[in-house]
Amino acid sequence: MSELDVVVGQVVPVIGAAVGAYGAGVLTRAQDAAADATVTLGQRVLARLLHHAPRRAALEAAVSDLAADSGDPDALAALRFQVRKALAQDPELVAQLAGMLPPAPSASASGPRSVAVAGDNSAPITTGDHSPIGESG
Repeated sequence: MSELDVVVGQVVPVIGAAVGAYGAGVLTRAQDAAADATVTLGQRVLARLLHHAPRRAALEAAVSDLAADSGDPDALAALRFQVRKALAQDPELVAQLAGMLPPAPSASASGPRSVAVAGDNSAPITTGDHSPIGESG
C-alpha cells in the first residue's frame, strides 16, 4: 500500500468526523476548544487540504454533500475521491498530512496459527483444526 493510500485512508475518516459534527459549517467554523480531538484534527486536516487543493470547489462540494447526508456511502466515496485527487498532485502535502496524523495501527503475529488484527475487529477470531465457529446454513 502506498503512502498516498495510507494517508487517504486516515484523512477521510477524520474529515468525516468533523463534517458529522459540524455539517457544512466545518468549512468556515473556527476551532472549538471543547471539540473532540478527532473533530479538531479533521478540521485542521481539511483546512490544510483546502488551502493547497487546486480544485478547492470540488473538495468543498464533496464536504457539503457528505454534510447533507453523513450516512451516504457514495458521499463519503466522493470525498475520498476528491481527497485522493488533491493529494496525488502534491506529494509534499501528503507528507505534511502524514505528520499531522497518529501512526496507523499495525499488527504483527508469528508462529503457527497466529492472529494479528490492526484496527478494530467485530467478528470471532479462532484458530485450530476443530474450531467450533463455522459458516451457518
